Amino acid sequence: MAAGGFCKLPNGTVVVALNLPRPAADGVGLVRVLVHAQNRARALTRLRNLGLRAVYLRGNAAPPTPDEITAVLHHPDGLIWRTAPDNVAGGPELAQELWHPIRALLRRPAAQA
Repeated sequence: MAAGGFCKLPNGTVVVALNLPRPAADGVGLVRVLVHAQNRARALTRLRNLGLRAVYLRGNAAPPTPDEITAVLHHPDGLIWRTAPDNVAGGPELAQELWHPIRALLRRPAAQA
């Protein structure tokens, strides 16, 4: 089961973090998705509207780190992702990859002729 969590900010909004299977043809690996929204329900709705239908947040086992919160708050869409580390708690491997806009994850590969 994918880990996830949330953090309520002082202004009342939330940042939701989820580790989800990569929605690609190969489906190998997990991605860490961060969503900034008015509440948890709206955050999950944003993901479902993008085609990630089976997205649920159960518990708060892997809430976003302060660095993740800063990254999503500074992104204009408030919806970013990067490859999830092997250990959910994070570590030095997290610093190796930059955050990507969600459209880069959901982009369909070009059909090969």
